[in-house]
Amino acid sequence: MKETVCVTRKTSESYMTVKLDASGLAPDYRKKIKTHAPFFSHMIEHIAWRSGVTVETDFSLDEFTLNHVIYEDLGITFGKAARSYIWENKTEGATGYGDAVGIIDEAMATCAISFEERAYFSFCYDKISMPAETEGVLSEDLATFLEGFCQGAMCTLHIDVEKGVNGHHIWEAVFRALGIALGRAFYLDPARKNLSAGVAGTVTFTVE
Repeated sequence: MKETVCVTRKTSESYMTVKLDASGLAPDYRKKIKTHAPFFSHMIEHIAWRSGVTVETDFSLDEFTLNHVIYEDLGITFGKAARSYIWENKTEGATGYGDAVGIIDEAMATCAISFEERAYFSFCYDKISMPAETEGVLSEDLATFLEGFCQGAMCTLHIDVEKGVNGHHIWEAVFRALGIALGRAFYLDPARKNLSAGVAGTVTFTVE
């Protein structure tokens, strides 16, 4: 079993690091989450708390502080770390899929995730009025992080916001649901040793 996975992604624009420790939630787990925006860090905190996985993030930018780059690149790196954990623990029965409901007060969101080497992201919030900004963070940027996660993880990710009025609560419900679903995907089930999330099994390609 490989409990810890650390992924670093470097481009000409950014240097991103995400470390996942599935051995449990560290007492000082909040201090390990470093982003440029407190509310964004709070959202990652929800993933850690609900999944039971210590998440450590850090980043640096080359020249320009571009929010889109931070959210997208950190999302891709986070997703790559999650994918790596699943495949590193395939022989131990890493489930590779999960679904969940996240709630807080009036807000509710559902999340379903499956690691099958198929990057598809669906984010539906047509039942509510999504605020443009919450706690200084654009909703567009948080959605960009989620899409980046899907791309890095090569997973199918569906998130639906069912209810919500308060922007803070809406996004908390979303990230709580993602955390729970991710924790279930990380769960090691002895009955699923060497099995993949989908019946297609391990995907391989041959290039000639």
